Amino acid sequence: MEMFDAGWLMLREPVDHGSRADALLDPLGAVWRVRGWSRVLDLGSGTGSNLRYLAPRLPPGQEWVLVEYDLGHVRTLRKVAVPTAVKSLSVVAGDLTNEGLRAIATVDLVTASALLDLVSEEWLNRLVNACADGKRGAHFALSYDGKVRWLFTDERLRSEEENLDDVLVLEGFNLHQTIDKGLGPALGPCAGQVAERLFRAAGYQTRLLSSPWQLGNGQGALVRRLIDGWASAAAEVLPKESDRIHAWAERRRTAVSDGQFSLTVGHCDLLALPPE
Repeated sequence: MEMFDAGWLMLREPVDHGSRADALLDPLGAVWRVRGWSRVLDLGSGTGSNLRYLAPRLPPGQEWVLVEYDLGHVRTLRKVAVPTAVKSLSVVAGDLTNEGLRAIATVDLVTASALLDLVSEEWLNRLVNACADGKRGAHFALSYDGKVRWLFTDERLRSEEENLDDVLVLEGFNLHQTIDKGLGPALGPCAGQVAERLFRAAGYQTRLLSSPWQLGNGQGALVRRLIDGWASAAAEVLPKESDRIHAWAERRRTAVSDGQFSLTVGHCDLLALPPE
């Protein structure tokens, strides 16, 4: 399953926006005003979710640069509704290493959503150094943290065997998250902590807050996509367990269709503010 297609991004956007750590916005806004910031770089913009969330929550007069590799998403971004707080918006078709890292030199704030768990520590270290060179701020939302918790109204779906299958699939998916996604071995579930450590080492003040997805009956379509993606990824790295994994997925899809569940998927948001 392609986890970055427009349908997936549309399904997750309302949940993303409702999950983000709003407590990071006041300190970000305060530094923005004191330092006279206006220029924002959004890395891996997808169809514009991060722009739609963040722009209305920052002071007006913003100048945004969106960097996106997928040409279908680039076409969407070039027709996106521009929030009223945004004075100018440009879309760059390019990858995160070349166009993405180079664009950091032109902005005040670097931001992204659901990105850090896909990148390598080497790439992230280059980003931190580029930010530190010009005392640029950073705000990275919704990095997956490796924690998933199912709850069921039917106690039979929480048997010891079922719990062990949940653990198996989660371990397989988390292992898959560390496979190279195009930028070197991916950080996966430890991305938020690694990013905070690197920014602190560069002299930044940081806050890392939890921003979990809380999913239930109203997000059934999203949860079914998650189940399919988790099962596919886990079976890829644990091929000897593929029958067990796909049986787990069928049971979990049934539970979702019956409305007998709630699901928490852990994420974290990072704010990194440069020294004076």
